Amino acid sequence: MRKYVLIGASAFVLGAGSMAYVSQEALASSKPRAQTYKMLELFGDVLDTVERQYVTQVDDRKLIEAAIDGMLNSLDPHSGYLNPDSFDDMRDQTRGEYGGLGIEVTSEDGVVKVISPMDDTPAHKAGVKAGDYITAVNGESVLGLSVNEAVKQMRGRPGEAVTLTIAREKTEPFDVKIVREVIKPRSATARVEGDYGYLRISAFNEKTTDEAQAALADLRAKNPKMKGLVLDLRNNPGGLLDQAVGVADLFLEGGEIVSQRGRDPRDIERYNARPGDAVGGLPMVVLINDGSASAAEIVAGALQDRKRAEVVGLTSFGKGSVQTVIPLRGGMDGALKLTTARYYTPSGRSIQQTGISPDLEVAESREQAQRIANRSFQFSEASFRNALNAEEGKKRIGAHEPAEAPPESFDAKDDFQLARAKDVLRYGSVAATPKLPKPAPKMAAVVAPKTAAAGVPPSEKK
Repeated sequence: MRKYVLIGASAFVLGAGSMAYVSQEALASSKPRAQTYKMLELFGDVLDTVERQYVTQVDDRKLIEAAIDGMLNSLDPHSGYLNPDSFDDMRDQTRGEYGGLGIEVTSEDGVVKVISPMDDTPAHKAGVKAGDYITAVNGESVLGLSVNEAVKQMRGRPGEAVTLTIAREKTEPFDVKIVREVIKPRSATARVEGDYGYLRISAFNEKTTDEAQAALADLRAKNPKMKGLVLDLRNNPGGLLDQAVGVADLFLEGGEIVSQRGRDPRDIERYNARPGDAVGGLPMVVLINDGSASAAEIVAGALQDRKRAEVVGLTSFGKGSVQTVIPLRGGMDGALKLTTARYYTPSGRSIQQTGISPDLEVAESREQAQRIANRSFQFSEASFRNALNAEEGKKRIGAHEPAEAPPESFDAKDDFQLARAKDVLRYGSVAATPKLPKPAPKMAAVVAPKTAAAGVPPSEKK
């Protein structure tokens, strides 16, 4: 009996201690909560002042929506508020059919920036490129607008034209006239490339895994003696996580594909592959570049870590964060798009900011190789001032020796990165592939004028 009494007494003491701790914690947390209520009161005062004194009549709903969106945007570039119309647009886009131009955009310091144009869409055909800034739509400035507001101006009825004003590195701003279409991007297409197969995945929507599986089956039927496969994820802005997992699963026999980890260290969700390889274990090369983001990086990282494929191209965009869409009142009040976790490759690498580094770095042109050398206009997740931090202080690779680039004799109309991917398949590995001489870097330098005497600063020279 004494034993049970002691156990009961111990339980009581622990319980009392816990209650005391909770009480102290409640007192400690009441101060921040009181501050929160004070700031909410301040928000109400500001809204009231704007309503009464602004030079023209205001729309309360728009003001509050903008305030919510601004609050979320301050957290990181990918969190935001979707009003009911924007929420419907997002659902249309993930279903793989919607009206528009076919570009993935984000916002940086109030400027709309192109992450990537989608294959065979009006924007892609018009020459819009990753990293372009969109400064105006139909002559109306979009500077300072949220992404949702800017996108709303770009979308409209199919068949109608829209003019985008583009700012691009080393060029004067220029206008591009684009005719809107109903965007039905086929996210996965395939073709025969000599002895090899080529699978292009341009985005990850609800149809991607099924389309990729069908494209691979058709490819193997057309070329039963196929010796290897190139999976092209260049300029793929990402999309749905389950589709990234599905595509990676097509080529893996089992094991982890990706994990996502939230604020709580115990909050880990792992996604694993099932048995079965759609190409029967054939050698693979994955093509990536700085326009490959999010879901595309998950696939590339999984196949690289699991030694299923080697990666050729340029370091990917570095968007390694998970956004959860949280409907408000069932979507009647729109939804929150909130960053809730980070992605990790099977080896435990965080994709955030650093991206996926290729096994063989290959630039698509000599000009691009030069930009890598002097780091001129390297648009990536790390470019955003409020980007979620990379894990453990890791940093994205900066300016470095130029990557392989097309030799002078290479036909500019051909795809040099794809040619090198096929070389890797032909030789069996990156290590066995003969390396091409890299172009000499032309690093910008400031050279001080010579002085008459050592130790005398130029400004003091008489």
